[in-house]
Amino acid sequence: MILKYNNLKPISGDASYRIYFRKFDKEKKKSSIVIFSKKEKKKNLLIYSAINHLINKNNLLAPKLISQNYKNNFIEVSDFGDLTFHKILNTRKNKFNDYKKIVDLLIKFQKIKDQKIKNFNKKYYWIPKYSLNLLIKESDLFFTWYLPLILSKTKIRKIKNILRPKLNILYKKLKLKNDVFVHRDFHISNLMRYKKKIAIIDAQDAVIGNPAYDLVSLVDDVRIKTSNSLKNKILNYYLKKCPKKISLKKKEFIHDFCILSVQRNFKILGIFSRLFKRDKKRNYLKLLPYTWKLLNLRMKNNKNFNNLFNYLDKIISVQIRDKKFNES
Repeated sequence: MILKYNNLKPISGDASYRIYFRKFDKEKKKSSIVIFSKKEKKKNLLIYSAINHLINKNNLLAPKLISQNYKNNFIEVSDFGDLTFHKILNTRKNKFNDYKKIVDLLIKFQKIKDQKIKNFNKKYYWIPKYSLNLLIKESDLFFTWYLPLILSKTKIRKIKNILRPKLNILYKKLKLKNDVFVHRDFHISNLMRYKKKIAIIDAQDAVIGNPAYDLVSLVDDVRIKTSNSLKNKILNYYLKKCPKKISLKKKEFIHDFCILSVQRNFKILGIFSRLFKRDKKRNYLKLLPYTWKLLNLRMKNNKNFNNLFNYLDKIISVQIRDKKFNES
């Protein structure tokens, strides 16, 4: 239905149900992005544009709403082009300078204080808290989608009964308050270079949460392999530049960083498996082995994860973690 309105060019999408088109004016000098979403359209169109408005309202850069036709499942937003920081950093030998700029942006992003924002239907959307239940629900994707790729239902039930309580205990040990604005997927594919600025995209899942979470998304990003040395430099740079209320709790921050990295990567194993099995998006499978390496990095030689690490070592071998999956 959408294609009859304009001369639109399909462009590559993301892990959501949104479908993207680039719309050109008659002279092809200016462009915008048309986003179509029939499934989960409240999140993918209404909340998506509301959070973007909130980000722009706080003098940061996110796609601005140009027009909307919610009834027919699409909106039109500003076009930032195609230059993500994933593309930029994959070509850079010295990545740290770019990461410093991104961390500076993250610190500004975390200072957003708004708890609610009006959407284009003139109704308030309240930013949810990153609750314990939400953390559990996310890592449960590991049991629902990843384990069925490798194990029988009987084994999955046994593993879930043992592993889920261990994870829940970990999450209850988080020390810092949920008191900063969290993108929830703050990685380099969701950051774009636009007119010498950094634009933020894909922020519809934003919550009020732990200050370590978005840094985890950036540092332990499954989409780009970085050295442990660089990971530590980015982490230390953040702790040097962040507000005192965080930097004075460095030990607690690193403690939470490791727990949230483990939680996030369990979630990612589940999400990427779901994208493969349910949505036929096969390209995410190649990222699963590195996701396991990041889990190993944060759990190994860390006393908070001794029981969890040893248990996973017994039930999921290195061969399985490195497995190349077929669609059958």
